[in-house]
Amino acid sequence: MGTTTATGVDADLSALFAPRGVVVVGASRTGTKLGSVMARSLQAFGGPLALVNARNPDPAVGLYPSVAAAADTLGEPLDLAVLCVPAGACADALKDAAAAGVRAALVCAGGFAEAGGDGVAYQERLVAASRASGVRLLGPNTSGFLIPHRRLTASFVPGVGDVPAGAVAVVAASGGVNHALAFLLADAGVGVSLAVGLGNATDVDAADVLEHLVGDDSTEAVALHVESVGDGPRLYAAVRRLTRTKPVVALVVGRNDVAEFAASHTGALATSWRTTRAVLRQAGAVLVDDERALVDAVATLSHSRLQPNPDPGVGIVTAQAGPGLILLDALRGAGVRTPTLTEDTQARIAGLLPPMTFQRNPVDTGRPGETFGDVLTAVAADAGVDVVAAYALAELGSTEQLAAAAAATATEGAPVVAGLGGSPTEAGELRHQLHAAAVASHLSPTALATGVAALVEDARLAHLAQQPDAEGAFDGRSVLVGRAWDEDQAKSVIEDLGLRAMPRRACDDEESAHRALDALGGPVAVKLLDAAVLHKTEIGGVQLGVRSHAELDDALTALRAAGASRYLVEAMAPSGVDLIVGAHRDAVFGPIVLLGLGGTQAEALADVTMRLVPVSTAEAAAMPDELLGAALLDGWRSGPRLDRGELARVVRALGTQLAADPGLQSLEINPLRLTHDGLIALDAVITAIEN
Repeated sequence: MGTTTATGVDADLSALFAPRGVVVVGASRTGTKLGSVMARSLQAFGGPLALVNARNPDPAVGLYPSVAAAADTLGEPLDLAVLCVPAGACADALKDAAAAGVRAALVCAGGFAEAGGDGVAYQERLVAASRASGVRLLGPNTSGFLIPHRRLTASFVPGVGDVPAGAVAVVAASGGVNHALAFLLADAGVGVSLAVGLGNATDVDAADVLEHLVGDDSTEAVALHVESVGDGPRLYAAVRRLTRTKPVVALVVGRNDVAEFAASHTGALATSWRTTRAVLRQAGAVLVDDERALVDAVATLSHSRLQPNPDPGVGIVTAQAGPGLILLDALRGAGVRTPTLTEDTQARIAGLLPPMTFQRNPVDTGRPGETFGDVLTAVAADAGVDVVAAYALAELGSTEQLAAAAAATATEGAPVVAGLGGSPTEAGELRHQLHAAAVASHLSPTALATGVAALVEDARLAHLAQQPDAEGAFDGRSVLVGRAWDEDQAKSVIEDLGLRAMPRRACDDEESAHRALDALGGPVAVKLLDAAVLHKTEIGGVQLGVRSHAELDDALTALRAAGASRYLVEAMAPSGVDLIVGAHRDAVFGPIVLLGLGGTQAEALADVTMRLVPVSTAEAAAMPDELLGAALLDGWRSGPRLDRGELARVVRALGTQLAADPGLQSLEINPLRLTHDGLIALDAVITAIEN
């Protein structure tokens, strides 16, 4: 018996993507309507294909009055129904199909919830019919899907039937993007195993398809296009499971989406685009920024995948210096390591090339020659090289040499990813030869760099996923729910979690503030203390560097003007680098943790990275590497150096606490100052979920 989804329907998608028979409901033999186009697109399907038109049946030509009549006449199971009827009629059509044994349905028509008005009710009725019958539903509002190796083209897009079979699966939120990617992959000489557009994703969603692809032997790599996420943890789990055996490259749309600001800085920084990308990367997906990079990356990963490796080394061989420089620049810009070749390798290469060429890595052959293949083999065998990026512009047969050498090297040493320059005809034929030999190839240095960087990133993510969590689980502390915390109380919670703050005194009046100054000594910070004020600096609620009682009087006067009636007097912290660390309850993904450059500029800079909770020690310790300002944390200009283990404990403590207490919306430390003595919480904010 198959597994079921959260809604109780069968999780198996074989009826949708491997149907024994297909029926088009609303079909006709002529015309340009959707039913006619879909009927023609499906003609190549190798199994039983039935056409149904209740208004104008003609059994003599294979046009039946109902799905039941078609199934009875054919005597074959019809698993998949392609519904080509108006939106308002789809629910009843699905019920009739289900009664005749159909187990999956595709609805391409629009006019549902995306159109508003009556469309909302039409979609609700359709979903209810799907759940009541157990029929898996793809769509509505999608241009369908294609599975070339099954000759199954359930799409109304012209020409899509010519997309060749290949090893890349496309899972796209949009039917239009699905087909655009399928055509681009075909142009790249790769082809697709499955290309599906989810449309409104009322039932079958990205997580469902990704789970299906785990067991799909025809798929070697997956291109994932995401616009919005309904069930974040489920999508994370599906990508995590799939990336254990097959690489996933993800393009998330919505970089410029501005989420509604939450009470804390953490919530404001965790926009849906940022959070979705961070969670997908944590699950093991390689991230790209546009559809061209998506195709270049997934095409490369469909041909080869490196073993898990914390920092793979790339060797570069180029027959022309200029393209080689573009390639090197792009790889280093992507954070890819290009190590100097060993002395033995350099000596071997020196015997193959004239002395005027650069030979330490990159290796410039200074125009191709008879030794080009031997140079490629030497670099691939170098102990520090895990993958070779090789480029040659067509010149007296140079690309043929590259193709032959790359194919030969593919079976020994590091794998090769090729870059080819030349006429479309010549390059296309060479790409075909290389792909047949399991060697990925590209037609520009930049595309080559994108593919190689994807290989490297995939290996890094796989390595990170394998790291055991030596510290085990972190136990959260119990916190009273439904209350507000001022800074002093919030810091007490933070200290209970094992984090450090500076010595301080909460003061109810000016006299107690003066006693606090005497007890702590100067200099001190004097702050407005009010649980309702989360961002004190914005209203003048913080006075720094107070040393004397006279200065304290001035500070208290300023704070009263800002509305203070209570005060926090705290010893000043040593100088250092300010970070923001927080845990926030995301509406889609649930508890997440965030790390970024902090202080009052946190939202403006938005230099942040995130993880889904629970986060392992290894994942938390790796978060600083993703910040643009990461160099500031590693002793920049004799500054303090971050202890990654200490930071991991802070991140895990906040995330675990949030997950353990359902009444909390966020916990935030901003700034969390990195000093020569370690991390110190200078401010803390805790917010509760509003009832």
